[in-house]
Amino acid sequence: MIALSPATRIFLASGPTDLRKSFEGLSDLVRHQCKEDPLSGHLFVFANRRKNRLKILFWDGSGLWVCAKRLERGCFCWPKTTEPGALRIVAEELTLLLGGIDLEQTRQRPWWRQAA
Repeated sequence: MIALSPATRIFLASGPTDLRKSFEGLSDLVRHQCKEDPLSGHLFVFANRRKNRLKILFWDGSGLWVCAKRLERGCFCWPKTTEPGALRIVAEELTLLLGGIDLEQTRQRPWWRQAA
């Protein structure tokens, strides 16, 4: 299973991704598009053009995981960004995204949180 600690960072790839890619192709995207290390233990989330499929790339210390989800109907509410690379989100936002909640229609309550 994927264990998310407060130190685990989650990156959403901006723009559509060819989800025919697997371990090596997604690792290359992480290195070159996101400018991150795919073996860092952080989660990297990719979606296709129609936003009805996504893949998560994750290193657990002994090997890479590629997890996939395909929606039978509808699409994920992917956050819009003009910056190339990746958008960083927190674990709660990933849970909302995977649950079908539009992150742009929600707001986070202001409270103090110690930086990881």
